[in-house]
Amino acid sequence: MHQTNIFAPISETSLLKKFSEIHNSIYANDGLSAQQALDEMLKVLFIKVFAEKENTQDFFVSVEEFAEIKAGKKNKPFLQRIEHLFQKTIENFADIFEANEKIKLSLESLAFAVNKLQNIDFSDTTDAKGLAFQKFLASTEKADRGQFFTPEPVINFCVAFLQPQPHEKIIDPTCGSGGFLFSAYQYLLDNFQVSKQEIIPNLFGIDINKTIVKIAKMKLLLECNTNLNIIAQNSLEDLDELALSFGQKTENQFDIVLANPPFGAKINNENITKKYELGYKWQENQSPPTPKGGANTENITQYFKTKTLHAGQTLEILYVERCLQLLKEGGRMAIVLPNGMFENPSLEYLRFFIKQKARVLAVVNLPQETFVPFGTGVKTSILFLQKETNKPSFYYSPNEYEAGEKKVFFGRIIKLGYQGNKNAIPTYKKDEFGNFLKDDNKEPILDEDFSQIIDDYKNFQKTNQIETKNSFSINISALNGRFDFDYYAPENRNLIQKLKNLNAVKLSEICEIVKTKSRKLAHLNELVEYIELSDINTHSYEIINTNTYLVHELPSRASYEVLENDILTSVAGNSIGTVKHATALATHEHSGYICTNGFRILRNCKVDLYYLLYYLQSEMFLKQVFMYRTGAAIPNISDFDLGRILIYLPEEKILREISEKMRFSFELRKQAKEEVEKISVVF
Repeated sequence: MHQTNIFAPISETSLLKKFSEIHNSIYANDGLSAQQALDEMLKVLFIKVFAEKENTQDFFVSVEEFAEIKAGKKNKPFLQRIEHLFQKTIENFADIFEANEKIKLSLESLAFAVNKLQNIDFSDTTDAKGLAFQKFLASTEKADRGQFFTPEPVINFCVAFLQPQPHEKIIDPTCGSGGFLFSAYQYLLDNFQVSKQEIIPNLFGIDINKTIVKIAKMKLLLECNTNLNIIAQNSLEDLDELALSFGQKTENQFDIVLANPPFGAKINNENITKKYELGYKWQENQSPPTPKGGANTENITQYFKTKTLHAGQTLEILYVERCLQLLKEGGRMAIVLPNGMFENPSLEYLRFFIKQKARVLAVVNLPQETFVPFGTGVKTSILFLQKETNKPSFYYSPNEYEAGEKKVFFGRIIKLGYQGNKNAIPTYKKDEFGNFLKDDNKEPILDEDFSQIIDDYKNFQKTNQIETKNSFSINISALNGRFDFDYYAPENRNLIQKLKNLNAVKLSEICEIVKTKSRKLAHLNELVEYIELSDINTHSYEIINTNTYLVHELPSRASYEVLENDILTSVAGNSIGTVKHATALATHEHSGYICTNGFRILRNCKVDLYYLLYYLQSEMFLKQVFMYRTGAAIPNISDFDLGRILIYLPEEKILREISEKMRFSFELRKQAKEEVEKISVVF
């Protein structure tokens, strides 16, 4: 039995409603999870696409069949017809379907879905289908799938920043549901006189999850009615394997790489890690300073790869190398990475590797809430690179080559255009009276910084320099051990220079920084008093509480023995470098206590203790700590960076005045405490 389908134009709103009705019906009636319901819906959509491609008339349910099925009766002709189409669909899309895959829908849900879709023409060229599916997924992915997705503003920003051209080949090796690819596709349509058919062959995607790849393929299939270069595979596998799947070479082949790789997970498969330079441990080799044109005058650490494999290397580190392998000479990439990749001392070898392989174009810092609506609160930044080349490109103004040394652009996003909560509610600009500002189309304007950073970068490309509220540039030779925004921010660089001009001295030159664990910790049954970060009154520089432990009961972080006149200052925690930074002076009663390794002890100081206490809560000190601190989860400052913090020593008269006032304030607090203790009223 055949039925001639009468295809009619359909609006985006109407199609979005149909997609939602199908998904909700499956979810409500078949006992499937929201994700399983989406998986089954995708099977029906692929069957529909295949049926149109083959011009078969078998994708339908007649009025009589549908009535029978709704009445609870079996209808073998309908079921056999759709199952036969599905087998053909599996063969046609063998890369994303298993050979033995089955439709898991009830007969009624399958008939309901087919009935909703049978009169829609998926082969037309309007934008309604793609936009409807995009909007449907926007709610389904976030609310139901529980997966980690890249926010659309971040996706569009990365694409606009790299300014893809119609002839350029673009790949996302961790493409997920195809957000970067769809954005690049839309960017090219909006900015060039180019057809959909010209763009699609230049878009490539890889993802290890077959269901996610189905979504990505369906997105673009509905948008442009053609098959896509998107494969379900582990993109960290041999490049030869990827080339085989794509039917063309992949190494050194792409003009643009866009990626938001998975964070944190480690790969322990030696067959994979041994194929990467970053799969091996790297060792530092200190070399003499080689300053030039604005470079730091500190020693530049060199690294070399050892023959020892990492027991487990994090995925995002391997993806940095894989993305660079995919790029052709002069190719550009944007990769979203956790901030630790930009700042942690233990990962300096990674940044050294990057600088050997590519030019750092830009670093754009994202606020911590960026990914909260999408499953994680990890602080991230976007790293923009260009694979090493000496060839000029359209991407740069000739001014850059005339201006001499190349520069690195830094940007910071503060306003995302949405709230950093699970709902990601859009935020809009308002005037001074609280009224929404509107554009020329009378639509409210999103309150976001992405557009301004793009404008700043375009100006930077023309002039080879920039310094605005949230953007600045530095000479590329000044980019040494770190890549993070705060480290190079002009206000911090200016502070350091100002302190150097005032002949400030390093903290390590005026104090011993205690880093040796107490011998008391070997006496397991000894009673000790223990000081934690929270035991400090940050306003009065006092230790206000301790807890008594047997040594064997102490937390593992218990480390250093405190002596009278030691200064304790915190080196870990969210408060370091802020007005809540914990610093305290140890008195006679604290001698012999043990403190956490969240402190460092400053001992045998060559300057007045009370002046140093004052300075350790000053803006000059706190800004340096904040600049040097690293770590997204638990910020900390390394012993090396703590030691090089600059301490300004004013002329003797001023230093003495500050010390006397600080000492007097301590005496007043002591007197106040004694007066309170004299109260003997009995209640």
